[in-house]
Amino acid sequence: MAMIRVGAVNYLNTKPLIEGLEQFAPNIRLTLDLPSRLADQLERGEIDAGLIPVAEVFRGGYAFLPNIAIASRGAVLSVTLFSKVPWNEIRSVALDEGSRTSAMLTKILLAGCLPPSPAEGEENQKNSIKYQQLPIDADADAVDTDAVLLIGDRAMKACLPKFGYSYDLGQAWYERTGLPMVFAVWAVRPGVDLGGAEAAFEKAKRHGLAHAGSIAAREAAILGLDPGYCRRYFDTIIQYDLGPRELAGLKRFHDLAMQLGLAPEGGHLEHYHRPHFVESR
Repeated sequence: MAMIRVGAVNYLNTKPLIEGLEQFAPNIRLTLDLPSRLADQLERGEIDAGLIPVAEVFRGGYAFLPNIAIASRGAVLSVTLFSKVPWNEIRSVALDEGSRTSAMLTKILLAGCLPPSPAEGEENQKNSIKYQQLPIDADADAVDTDAVLLIGDRAMKACLPKFGYSYDLGQAWYERTGLPMVFAVWAVRPGVDLGGAEAAFEKAKRHGLAHAGSIAAREAAILGLDPGYCRRYFDTIIQYDLGPRELAGLKRFHDLAMQLGLAPEGGHLEHYHRPHFVESR
């Protein structure tokens, strides 16, 4: 049985998707890393499948497993833009090093190509915005940019008292489009045959969601968060299905990324199918 190398993000929101994954498919070898690093590993062929940012699916042309995602239908809590100035005055942003999809989402939202938020009455951005990277170990509160993007557990724990405004980008996307925001999917490199291991991803998802309470209690102790907060995050904030509405949101996000030159033109989104190998005779 061939070994399947799988990578996933070591964030709270991924835990229900990887709980028991290696037990459901013993030939899966799971490693954990930052989303941006996982994308690089998938591109270099160091892993066969990865729970990676959808921005990298756009760029790499990977197929993705059906009915599994990390998405939101409104606020996501773990993707936050902290700002010293109101939304329409932001002119410089430091982007979390671990982020690619959220960085792309930030650029789309600040580009003014979507209607302003009806809740906040924001005007579209008209001026160019400068972006720089925020190293994973840097003090976000010390940056000299107008705004800073934080993702994952780092965003959930951040306060940043020097920043007078905070914007949940899942909520900002939903208010402007009325569609869910898909942040990550299980992507598979071209030519990779998951074989019987394919079913393990769906089994792990069902198992993880069924044990959300115990996972929340365990991870809360590790992260220093309230267990009830973590449980509600799993149950009501993060969406783990990739249904028709999520797929519509994913397509809208892809179209806007191509429109702004953030993703290659002509790319397409497709579900994973086992490759057909033709034997030479």
